[in-house]
Amino acid sequence: MGQVLSILQEYENSRSLENTTLVAKFPDLSKLPPELGLSILANLNATDLCLAGCVWNDLANDEILWQSLCHSSWGYVNIYSRIRNIPNFSFKKLYMILDEATLTFNADPFQGEAYLLDHGLVEKNPSEIAKFLHMSKLLKADKKREYLNARREVLDQLVKLQNFQNQFLPNALRKFFGQVSAPTERGDYLSDMIEKFSERFCKCNPALGLNEDTVFVLCFSLIMLSVDLTSPHVKNKMSKREFIKNTKRAVRDVSDDLAGHLYDNIYLVGHIAPAVA
Repeated sequence: MGQVLSILQEYENSRSLENTTLVAKFPDLSKLPPELGLSILANLNATDLCLAGCVWNDLANDEILWQSLCHSSWGYVNIYSRIRNIPNFSFKKLYMILDEATLTFNADPFQGEAYLLDHGLVEKNPSEIAKFLHMSKLLKADKKREYLNARREVLDQLVKLQNFQNQFLPNALRKFFGQVSAPTERGDYLSDMIEKFSERFCKCNPALGLNEDTVFVLCFSLIMLSVDLTSPHVKNKMSKREFIKNTKRAVRDVSDDLAGHLYDNIYLVGHIAPAVA
């Protein structure tokens, strides 16, 4: 027993010595050129940067670092264009406000909207709010979906911000649902989304020669095919020949080749919108 305790004690001593050596080897950032110190701290997230501020206060509170953190998480807020007119403006303080706005939105999107407006982060119009949603990376998909379902005017503006130029229809639809967040069930909201998507897709790709009604029908065909091919409850999967036949019956201006390529994309890449059942 004594030998075991002795070995454990030696191990703990070696670990302590190793950690002490690592600390001793880590440079004091305040003694480095400021540009190098900032470059190192730029790799930290907000929490770690606050902790670093306990040791290197001036460096960790540099406006450049906090500006970068703000823009990387929230690409657009109206206040960015007004910072020069705000006395004693601080990007660190703005980060904390935006973080609170995000937490509030992710708990209740409508309270989140009120928080954004009350703190002057966005203006009270659909276009401004759509830009915020489009360029924010930390919003929960289900809360975003809940908000857009109730604020269709914001959904209109959000769709107009999407760029589907030179994208294959299934890939563009996946991108759309990734940005706007697909509903979990079929209904009027899904139809409204597909209608707005079809209009935007046609405007981005006029050379394809597809009209909005054709794209609308194809989108629903792709969603149903996705469910058919990926659902474990569907035993008899739709064949490529069946899909081409059904698609051409629904929209006659679609060629066999296009319908076949659509099927291949779903078969090889996967579901268009996993949330839709």
